[in-house]
Amino acid sequence: MEPEELLNEDKNSETPKQESPLVSLESDLKLFNESIREVAVEIMVEGLSSYPIFIAHQHDLKLGELILDRHDLHTEWSIHASTLEEFIEKGVIKEILKERFIQSYKNPHDFMCVFVVVPEGANFVYYPYVK
Repeated sequence: MEPEELLNEDKNSETPKQESPLVSLESDLKLFNESIREVAVEIMVEGLSSYPIFIAHQHDLKLGELILDRHDLHTEWSIHASTLEEFIEKGVIKEILKERFIQSYKNPHDFMCVFVVVPEGANFVYYPYVK
């Protein structure tokens, strides 16, 4: 995938614009809203972590636990559940950056913390739960 596709930009005006994968991600996150919220609360209530992280991806991934499979649900994105602790243990977040992550982490009752993985890389996104 080219960066232009990710940003929904098209350098060649003769070809139709392709929809950004982030559009389908937003659609899937709205669909998964309640399921993700329930898992986040469960992670916190069971004392597994105060910092649940959900990983959105479209390919095989060895991080977290699969909770929503795009193949089974006929959606564009699969979702894995994880925690800050696992991200540190696996080296995705360096131990020295833990405090900075915690400072930027939004209220997990209002926002889902989503680690979006695309071929070009990955980044954290905070998406509000639909009320």
